[in-house]
Amino acid sequence: MLTETYKKDAIVLLSGGQDSTTCLFWAKKNFKTVYAIGFDYGQMHRKELDQANKICEEANIKYKIFKIHDLLAKSSLTEKTDHNDQSLINSELPASFTAGRNLLFLTIAGSYAAEKGINDIVTGVCQTDYSGYPDCRRTTINAMENALSLGLGSGDIRIHTPLMYIDKAKTWKMAKDLDCLDVIINDTLTDYNGDMTKNEWGYGTNNNPATALRVKGYLEAKENGWI
Repeated sequence: MLTETYKKDAIVLLSGGQDSTTCLFWAKKNFKTVYAIGFDYGQMHRKELDQANKICEEANIKYKIFKIHDLLAKSSLTEKTDHNDQSLINSELPASFTAGRNLLFLTIAGSYAAEKGINDIVTGVCQTDYSGYPDCRRTTINAMENALSLGLGSGDIRIHTPLMYIDKAKTWKMAKDLDCLDVIINDTLTDYNGDMTKNEWGYGTNNNPATALRVKGYLEAKENGWI
């Protein structure tokens, strides 16, 4: 039974990867109606959006893709460069860091939510087990929540981050608890190269940070008996 807080609708930022898909099913459990949105920003692994569309079709959720090419700083996700290198913007960050990505995503999500009269946004960012992206931190999300609440004119905006304080192994456990483990393994794409090689833990090849983290979490969750 839904609490009073969650007898509402929500917008989920869905890339088609493991984290956002887990959040999608978390939102389905906690909100009355869920709408999902994705972003085509010129990512090399655009195949993830096809997977997101498939996931939404099977879950009977409306999915909308916003095309935002050339609006973000370049990174290894948009250019043919090594994901294991350092960012050209900040040598302390990985090459895959795409400056402003989550900030822009949340701003668009907020506008879309305002149009629909929705005040709850769900995103799969995580500061416990991530690649060092500053826009995945709780402090950044809090700032965005405040900015959207002040600037959209549609009331207080709540940004829900179910994965914020758990590691990847516990994200696998959450998927099992939400009864979406099969979807995570058979439909999601986390691999930065868009590699569709099928494995025990899902699609990808363990040669990039996103897949390495996924595999590590899967093996830990399996060892702990969670999946």
